[in-house]
Amino acid sequence: MDELTALSDAELVRRSSEGDSAAFGQLVFRYQRAAYSVALSVTRRHEDAEDAAQEAFAAALARLEECRDPDRFGGWFLTIVRNRSRNLLRRERIRQSEPIPITVPSRQPGPEKVSERAELRARILRALDVLSLVQREIVLLHDLEGWKHREIAEHLDMPSGTVRSHLHYARKKLREQLSTPPWAEERERTG
Repeated sequence: MDELTALSDAELVRRSSEGDSAAFGQLVFRYQRAAYSVALSVTRRHEDAEDAAQEAFAAALARLEECRDPDRFGGWFLTIVRNRSRNLLRRERIRQSEPIPITVPSRQPGPEKVSERAELRARILRALDVLSLVQREIVLLHDLEGWKHREIAEHLDMPSGTVRSHLHYARKKLREQLSTPPWAEERERTG
């Protein structure tokens, strides 16, 4: 048994991110069958599963620094495999579909919709400004990035209950801010 075989995923990820190609080769060896199996379960075709698994390994190598918990490399990586497999299926469906006639209306939003979105984005940003820095970070990590309470607690070095409390009060403040009609909010600012 060689040295790399005995190393944990976390150590292999660390070495790989430092440029050790043999360490990444060991990760590939460990996860190639699982990657193929997951890809095959999504694509249902041998060739597509091989392509998706290979794309996923390339993506994982390019994004190793995004692996927040190297001890859980396997779960993180298999999520990439699933997503690459789904993307491959979407690309195939697009290639096999009928060409789009020129008379089809655009799916791009019209000027009114663009204006509404910009106004909503501005209101949300103003509402976020009311929150403390910690509350804002917790809301964005939880509600926008999809992090779990435990992950946020570890990241911010605070108890999970404190994260939940901050999230609760931040959402309450945001509801209050966003429930004010835009015309009333404008009147308050121009006072």
